[in-house]
Amino acid sequence: MTEPKRVAILGSTGSIGTQTLEVIRQHSSDFQVEVLTAQNNADLLIEQALEFIPNAVVIGNEEHYLKVKAALIPKDIKVFAGQKAIAQVVEMDSIDVVLTALVGYSGLIPTLHAIKAGKQIALANKETLVVAGEIITALAKEYGVNIFPVDSEHSAIFQCLIGEFHNPIEKIILTASGGPFRGKDRDFLKSVTKAQALKHPNWEMGAKITIDSASLMNKGLEVIEAKWLFGLKIEQIDVVVHPQSIIHSLVQFEDGSLKAQLGLPDMRIPIQFALSFPDRLKNGFERFDFLNYPNLTFEQPDKKTFRNLQLAFDALAMGGNAPCILNASNEIVVAAFLREEVGFLEMSDLIEETLAKAEFIACPSLEDYVDTDSRAREITQELIKNNK
Repeated sequence: MTEPKRVAILGSTGSIGTQTLEVIRQHSSDFQVEVLTAQNNADLLIEQALEFIPNAVVIGNEEHYLKVKAALIPKDIKVFAGQKAIAQVVEMDSIDVVLTALVGYSGLIPTLHAIKAGKQIALANKETLVVAGEIITALAKEYGVNIFPVDSEHSAIFQCLIGEFHNPIEKIILTASGGPFRGKDRDFLKSVTKAQALKHPNWEMGAKITIDSASLMNKGLEVIEAKWLFGLKIEQIDVVVHPQSIIHSLVQFEDGSLKAQLGLPDMRIPIQFALSFPDRLKNGFERFDFLNYPNLTFEQPDKKTFRNLQLAFDALAMGGNAPCILNASNEIVVAAFLREEVGFLEMSDLIEETLAKAEFIACPSLEDYVDTDSRAREITQELIKNNK
């Protein structure tokens, strides 16, 4: 019997983190929870730690440290606090794979540390590659680390490429559900509410990624992520709207053949595959039945109404630190939208203005990316303040 893989889950209390723990519950002989981290949800972190008894936990918000420590010290679980601790804990010798499910830019530095420590990466934090894809992929190659995608679309592409790595890709096709506002025009979108935007038709996700899905920014970020994960040129990446979310993405080869990966919209399947690769583990998740989906439909994305997708393609074409600017500005405008400080359509306007105002760096270093992220956030916040 092989030893279970020891897993560190960064962001264990979020949507991906909790679903990862569901997978581990079903496969307790295959996986062992070694580290759990959370930013603010101390109560759920404590509950998870008491169930899975990891070696260590980290609470990002230091105000909750004493509460978490008091609850877990009797179980001999090490407790740390702060952002630096999250980046450092991934270096523990006892960890085999790090699943990064942190939200946004916060995933970058811990993922860098994990790669340099030689840990395999299950990547659910697309922003890491959006912000610094060139650095991340070069480091992974240098340290011999595999990056297994957890996003359903990138997992689909990865699965389609198994056994095909010697065959050049002609193009990939990322599928998008279209979100809750598919087919709506700008007049409708001017007055949409936070509550409407948070009602995704197919997927259960956290608030930030759900808003990104509604604005098509999530698909834009996935386009940039795909470029780095699969070594593609911009003209090799296409997006098609597929409202049923059954085909998770496709790969087209040079002979014109298309391979697709299908399944119900259930994030536990790509999570499980990222952790278990190259094995496929049996599970009790609901199965897809073609008879329940007699019609699978496809549409062109509306990049004029949902401008974030076009802005992401534009940032990718610019290269350098432009995707980092895009991502930082988007994180600020989404947070502002969730606070009901900006309108749905305003988000794209603010991102576009930030891209125009922030300093462009063609060949950025890691320090440049850190500075760019900080400066782009400041610019966007100032624009929001001035627009009030």
